[in-house]
Amino acid sequence: MGMRIVRESPYRVRIEREGDMRVPGVVFASRALLPDPVTDRSLLQVVNVATLPGIVVASFAMPDVHWGYGFPIGGVAATDVDAGGVVSPGGVGFDISCGVRLLAAGLERAELSGRVLQKLMDELGRAVPRGLGRRAVWPLAGRAQLERVLAGGSRYAVEQGYGTPRDLERCEDGGAVGGADAAAVSARAMERGLGQLGSLGSGNHFLEVQAVSEVHDEIAAKAFGLGPGQICVMIHSGSRGLGHQICTDHVRAMEKAMRRHSISVPDRQLACAPAGSPEGRAYLAAMAAAANYGRANRQLLTEAARRAFRGVCGTDLELVYDVSHNLAKIETHRVDGTARRLCVHRKGATLALPPRHPDLPEDLADVGQPVLIPGSMGTASYVLAGVAANPAFNSTCHGAGRLHSRHQAAKAVSGRELRDRLEGAGIAVRGASWRGLAEETPEAYKDVDAVVAAAEGAGLCRTVARLVPLGVVKG
Repeated sequence: MGMRIVRESPYRVRIEREGDMRVPGVVFASRALLPDPVTDRSLLQVVNVATLPGIVVASFAMPDVHWGYGFPIGGVAATDVDAGGVVSPGGVGFDISCGVRLLAAGLERAELSGRVLQKLMDELGRAVPRGLGRRAVWPLAGRAQLERVLAGGSRYAVEQGYGTPRDLERCEDGGAVGGADAAAVSARAMERGLGQLGSLGSGNHFLEVQAVSEVHDEIAAKAFGLGPGQICVMIHSGSRGLGHQICTDHVRAMEKAMRRHSISVPDRQLACAPAGSPEGRAYLAAMAAAANYGRANRQLLTEAARRAFRGVCGTDLELVYDVSHNLAKIETHRVDGTARRLCVHRKGATLALPPRHPDLPEDLADVGQPVLIPGSMGTASYVLAGVAANPAFNSTCHGAGRLHSRHQAAKAVSGRELRDRLEGAGIAVRGASWRGLAEETPEAYKDVDAVVAAAEGAGLCRTVARLVPLGVVKG
């Protein structure tokens, strides 16, 4: 099917409805960031998502959009739960509740000299389990304790001494998603989760020591606890093997259920079921359990980073915010003037609540939710804030977005070459493998500055601060 693409503004294009599309596609992108509809399959995925039963308003794509499983990464779609709207595991992805956490140190860039930085990175490298193995900060005692993690997320971790009550105030959903049910999680998923709580994993996951290089919104930055030159730690990780297995299990279940629900999709990776059906409810319950695992995982990694900073620098780390970018949530939004209960899929897209939203803690109510946008390895990252009148169900981008596959990236540069280049630029690198480093070369990603400019230009968020890397621990 050919696409009729209309540019509506410098940062927004519309893909007109054709064929089985129930709504148009909307891509928030400048001309430079818009994927080529001939050579890039992500725009076709935007079109395919627009065929899902119950979808409302549009099939959205963020400025960092790229090809993914079923949905594009950077895809947002909301379905009307009370009108047969579906939930699709492909609209969340395999790394359920993968997200970003930012911590602020009581330390300025000038205080983190070369020797101290190297010592700190050595300690972080030892303290943070990463890669494909089963080493973890918190090896769980057994299934009963894992079930408590799946129900309580960061709240349970804090109750067990891993963190402070304030951490929960600065975490999406107060640290735990409601509706989780371990009974919807397979034995294989449970087995995979037992030995990985408090670990980075591999791929694009990381822990990065950063410094605030620019402040664009002083009022919001102060509310977030950020100032010029401040040292920060950004953690990017998710629900590890447990979340991956849950996605695998429920895609298979929905593939079998679609005929029973008279659902046909243009791509089997869009397997789905009505959100209110037994299959839909089971997936949402398992997804919530994985989300809580992901929150607890980042909480444990936070404690590992805190121990390293206290030991080397004599300072602590305060949580700025923790937010997921792979999740489906039941939310109420106004559509055509009527409040409707929607299942909002955000895959590689970040929740961005506006000022005065009731889900915000009081100390953030006037400025909006912190939004955390990591760049590629060796490039800047951003702190944004949610804004009113967001056109995509309070969603924005989640990162730079890949341009080239991991295989292509690894062919372009060796891990040693990349490490030497980054070290030459003053960025200390602690990688789990040479291959893993090469796969994450900055050239494999879009320009994060352009992505953030497009997101702000499209009215999805506003820029608060820019952060630059000083050292990175890679999965």
